[in-house]
Amino acid sequence: MAILIRTSDVPPAYRYDAWRSIVCDTLGPLDFRSDPDVPLSGEIEAGQLGPVNVGRVQTSTPHSVHRTPSLIRRGSSELYRVVLAMSGNPRLSQDGRAAQLQPGEFAIYDFARPYELAYDSAVQLAVFGFPRDLLALPPDSVGGLTAVPIAADWGTGALAGPLLRRVVLDLETYQPASAARLGTVIMDLVTTAVAERADQAESLPVESRERTLLLRIHAFIEEHLGETELSPGLVAAAHHVSLRYLHRLFEAQDTTVAAWIRRRRLERCRRDLADPAFHAVSVAAVAARWGLPDSAHFSRLFRRTYGLPPIEYRRNSLTSRA
Repeated sequence: MAILIRTSDVPPAYRYDAWRSIVCDTLGPLDFRSDPDVPLSGEIEAGQLGPVNVGRVQTSTPHSVHRTPSLIRRGSSELYRVVLAMSGNPRLSQDGRAAQLQPGEFAIYDFARPYELAYDSAVQLAVFGFPRDLLALPPDSVGGLTAVPIAADWGTGALAGPLLRRVVLDLETYQPASAARLGTVIMDLVTTAVAERADQAESLPVESRERTLLLRIHAFIEEHLGETELSPGLVAAAHHVSLRYLHRLFEAQDTTVAAWIRRRRLERCRRDLADPAFHAVSVAAVAARWGLPDSAHFSRLFRRTYGLPPIEYRRNSLTSRA
């Protein structure tokens, strides 16, 4: 991401005005309020994921930003924004509600209506902005959920929160095509998380629901790779869908459920075999750790996939690292 301001790069006498300018003119228009006698410390970065704007704010200085009626009357972008608390406890207020976000929680707010975002202590925030029509929900249902915390320990929020955090930290590593696809993934997850909070998940477009379900299924598979009983039937049952429907979801990715599980298990094994931290762990134990207890079968699969027997792959990888 591009660094818009880092206060350590600005002479102390100009930091307050520089920060205010970035917040009010670049991220706003917003009204910035802080004690000018308290030194400002922090940095602001910004980037793009297709049509989704991404920002990161880190500061140890208490202050607040306000979207006031007078600023809205000057010209209002039809945007929603989502703020994720990466650390600290920011407070978001809109439509008569106030949310004191805990780390990992996020909330949505409407840039075309008055709001306040305040920090009483050190915070690190991720902020995502996007046109309203990218959120596949009727405005009246969103209006009832502004400034309402969405936890990252339940439902789609458990996928969305960690992904939003990871995307902000890794944004500069993505190629343009990958960034655009990630923008779609983020919108699917945010839309579904908000819809679940409003008990309107069934009203989402079929395509969005299916993409989100597939992301949840992928996450479930990753969590259970080490269990030998992991199977298409178990995956389908865990997500309350038929086996036929599950297979149809994976057909759209030109693969099968069993092939996906096998590929992810082999990739985890490959990673561990190349890791010096596991050099004392036998190849058979590595394979069993990821749900492949038949060492002969594992060796055949590994060689067919990567072109080398696992023991030789490990030797080459550790030698090249050394």
